[in-house]
Amino acid sequence: MADPITYEMRGVSPDKPDVHRAVAALDPGLFPGAFCRLLPDHLGGDPAMCVALHADGVGSKSIVAHLMAVETGSVRWWRTLPQDSLVMNTDDLLCVGAAGPWVVSNTIGRNPRFVGAEALAAIIAGHADFAAMLGGQGLRMDLCGGETADIGDLVRTVVIDSTIAVRMRRAAVIDASGVRPGHVIVALASDGRATYEDRPNSGMGTNGLTSARHDLLSRHYRDAHPESFDPALGDRAYTGRFRVTDPLPDGDGMTIGEALLSPTRTYAPIVARLLADGRHGISALFHNTGGGLTKCLGFGRGVRYVKDAPFPLPPLFRLLAAESRLPPRELARTWNLGQRFEVVCEPTLAPRVIALSEGFGVAARVIGRVEAIPGDGVEAEVAVGGERVTFARPAKG
Repeated sequence: MADPITYEMRGVSPDKPDVHRAVAALDPGLFPGAFCRLLPDHLGGDPAMCVALHADGVGSKSIVAHLMAVETGSVRWWRTLPQDSLVMNTDDLLCVGAAGPWVVSNTIGRNPRFVGAEALAAIIAGHADFAAMLGGQGLRMDLCGGETADIGDLVRTVVIDSTIAVRMRRAAVIDASGVRPGHVIVALASDGRATYEDRPNSGMGTNGLTSARHDLLSRHYRDAHPESFDPALGDRAYTGRFRVTDPLPDGDGMTIGEALLSPTRTYAPIVARLLADGRHGISALFHNTGGGLTKCLGFGRGVRYVKDAPFPLPPLFRLLAAESRLPPRELARTWNLGQRFEVVCEPTLAPRVIALSEGFGVAARVIGRVEAIPGDGVEAEVAVGGERVTFARPAKG
């Protein structure tokens, strides 16, 4: 049996060290330890306010939509992709306490040979769908249009990105550099069905799709759809045994393709309510995207995040663990494993966080705690499948 194929072996990094090195010399903004970069309020000129401008996108999840559209003959799979892009922005911004109003500009770069007019219309409509859902939860998102370009020479299928701007009071910023030992870590589940969702969610999110797609889907796609992968991957492309229309084992009626395409859950309705009730007792909010359960390593000084009581793996992640055969260390840094948002808070606040989340139909639990360690470094100890793995960020010189 061949050795497992890691994310890096497919030309992608889950924690993007090249990006972090490239931006290390840039101005870190008003709150260098915050989850997002915050700047002075150049838009309104108010010294009590600050501004965040955040950009992110769907990544290779759009390739799964392409395969589903081809296999089923339906363009409906394109319509939820804008939510994936928008949530990658909104829920990062939630981590500094910015719960809107949000102003959005989107960018679509497509290859029209594979993403036609109907698919494009579905993508554009998907932005309005998500904004309307937020509006129904009392949250405001204004869509300002954007850019749509036909760039078949550059893009195999489609790239869907968005940029979101928001203003907020400086006094209300949650600065994750102040993570406190003695606080607990409350995780909010990424699977199940929230009250504001119209279908069950596999918990996939928008990260780790390159590994998930190639680990689960079969060589059929390598042969039939060369537009859906980098030819340099060779026999590392599509090494799995499933078609997108095959059922997900124990998957609540979802197919493999539906599970991979589950719209990235937003925690905005939950977190906005939590913040409206008061920010005292919260030292950090983490959106577990790139880097998975190790996202916390970028924040704080002299602390260890101990995540020793995680949620059981949801069906999709159980399948990914089995099919990829990746060791626990790689699983923890590639996928969210069913817990994509974390609230680090005083122990006395945890029951309220859990009750609030469960009131929206999202499971929540205390999965760990924050401990002090000597020096300025940061560590994370994560339990995956009964095994504990430790990650470290060295102290800054």
